[in-house]
Amino acid sequence: MPSNRKTWWQKLAPWLALAVLIVAVDQLTKLAIERVFNYGDVRPVTGFFNLVLTYNKGAAFSFLAGASGWQKQFLIGIAAAASVVIVYLLARHGTQKLFSLALALILGGAIGNVIDRIAHGHVIDFLDFHWRGWHWPAFNVADSAIVCGAALLIIDELRRVRRSK
Repeated sequence: MPSNRKTWWQKLAPWLALAVLIVAVDQLTKLAIERVFNYGDVRPVTGFFNLVLTYNKGAAFSFLAGASGWQKQFLIGIAAAASVVIVYLLARHGTQKLFSLALALILGGAIGNVIDRIAHGHVIDFLDFHWRGWHWPAFNVADSAIVCGAALLIIDELRRVRRSK
C-alpha cells in the first residue's frame, strides 16, 4: 500500500519550479527593458503607469543605495542566507500550500535580484506607478513577487491564528 506521506523532494520540487519560473520571468523582463531603453528613459503607458529604466544599488525603496559599496555583498549575503532558510522550510512544510506559495514567491524574487547584483552591481527596476505627481519607487517582477509573498505570509499567519481560536 503506497504511503500518503510525501518525501522532502516531493514537497520541495513544485515550489522550486515556481521560484525558477519567477526568476526566469524577472530576468527576461529586465533583459527586454535594457534592450529597448537607455538608462533614465521614461515611456508613459497609462495616466498612472510608466515604463522606465533605473538602477538600484540598495535594497527596497533604495535603502542603503548611497552607501560606499559594501551594501552589495551585504545584500547578497542576506539573500543567500534567506534562500537557504526558505528552501529548508519548503522541504519541511511543502504541503502547506499558502505558506509554501508565499515562500516560493519570496525565494524567486530574492534570487532574481541577487542575479542582478552579481551581474551588474545593481538591481534593474522598470515599473513606475504614479498619481498626481507622486511616484512610487520604481520596481521589478522580483520585487513584486517578494511583496506578494510577504502579504501571503501575513494572510497565512492570520488564518492560522483564527483557526487556533
